[in-house]
Amino acid sequence: MTLRAAQIVGSTYHVVRMTGELRKGGETEERITAVATWQSAPYFTDAERVALEPAEAVFTPNPFEERVSDDLFARASAHYDDQALWTLTMALGHLSLFIPVALIGKPIPGHRSARTTAGNARRHRWCLGRTVPAT
Repeated sequence: MTLRAAQIVGSTYHVVRMTGELRKGGETEERITAVATWQSAPYFTDAERVALEPAEAVFTPNPFEERVSDDLFARASAHYDDQALWTLTMALGHLSLFIPVALIGKPIPGHRSARTTAGNARRHRWCLGRTVPAT
């Protein structure tokens, strides 16, 4: 679910990090790759699809319509109890917190240090909450 959200918002850092975590967790390459096209991919259960659907609804821009409809919530409720629904919601919220950090700071997946350019090093310090001297 969070992999799909990261794909939608275009966060390379989160996509690379999450695909790595999924591989370590034993997910197959087919399932990882198919997250981008989950609606038509044969690799997901109904419960997994209904977990992916809110990510799609929340992170796809749609300023004029309801994003998570009563129908979607009812379908999710059929597969998940209140605690599980809250966990799914919080997972999306947690990702939402870090998306701006990844899009602004542009960290490199797998690297602890900042990129080599001065501008990117400054971004990195800013995203870490460190004081950024005026230039």
